[in-house]
Amino acid sequence: MNRRNFLSLASAGIVAAASPVNCRTAAAEGHPEAAGVLHDSTLCIGCRSCEAACQSVNAAVLPKPENYRIPEKPFYDRSVLAAKRRTDFQRFTVVNRYDVENRRPVHRKFQCNHCMEPACASACFVKALYKTPEGPVLYRPELCVGCRYCMVACPFYVPTYDYGNAWNPLIYKCTMCAPRLASGELPGCVSQCPEKALIFGKRSELLKIARDRVREFPEKYVKHIYGEHEAGGTCWLYLSPVPHKLLDQPEVGNEPVSRLTSGILESAGTTAGILSVLLGAVCFFGRRRRNGAAEIDGAGASGGEAHKGVFQSGKEGGQ
Repeated sequence: MNRRNFLSLASAGIVAAASPVNCRTAAAEGHPEAAGVLHDSTLCIGCRSCEAACQSVNAAVLPKPENYRIPEKPFYDRSVLAAKRRTDFQRFTVVNRYDVENRRPVHRKFQCNHCMEPACASACFVKALYKTPEGPVLYRPELCVGCRYCMVACPFYVPTYDYGNAWNPLIYKCTMCAPRLASGELPGCVSQCPEKALIFGKRSELLKIARDRVREFPEKYVKHIYGEHEAGGTCWLYLSPVPHKLLDQPEVGNEPVSRLTSGILESAGTTAGILSVLLGAVCFFGRRRRNGAAEIDGAGASGGEAHKGVFQSGKEGGQ
């Protein structure tokens, strides 16, 4: 590295330091008229029709879809509800059963909640995940670098990773059937729910429906619409006859995670700039020191040969 290259690297580092990552821009704050889904667990019977519909709709985007069109157990088999399940790269939604004391079992559907200010998008420094004004949080696989920060950031444990694909591992999660929404269709799960436990619509309208139900039937619902405020609000909302924590829904607070992490993310550019300058300086002065040492060694060797020649010449003259 010469002086010119060092100065160029230092200048680039200074520019990077002066241009920190804007967390709020990366996260996107959603849209007040975003679409969403209301899940009423008092109506859900755990039939898993939503799982079947989701698998059918998303089979084309799953890796090796021919292996996942037919699950190990048919969707009408409710024995799978005996164990708690979560989403993975082969399935974007699951239904779990919760046996609550002194009442009949309660079922809860689990998938991406499509946050208004998604933590996954905030944590993604290449913006592979992003929030759309229409509601869904979507993923651009061509930008993904496989860092999996989104998996760590999500307070609901939603994004999953295809660890079995060494050549092209990607993130997978529910998209709220965004292509279907664009063509005026309902999300697959909503369209196939036989008990009308899933309602699709604008988030603001879904909140009104949920509040009306809680007010009209206080003995039927807990007075809490999960997703109204959690993590800054989500587009997937839940009504329940029991406290939501009994359905494994985490208590995440009302502050958007993207705001909690903004200080760290916004310092990323500054940190990268300072490190680039420091590393460049170490490289430059290290190379310069080595070159200087080599020159001294070379000069010493030349001087030794010269002294040796003089000594030999004097010796011959003495003889």
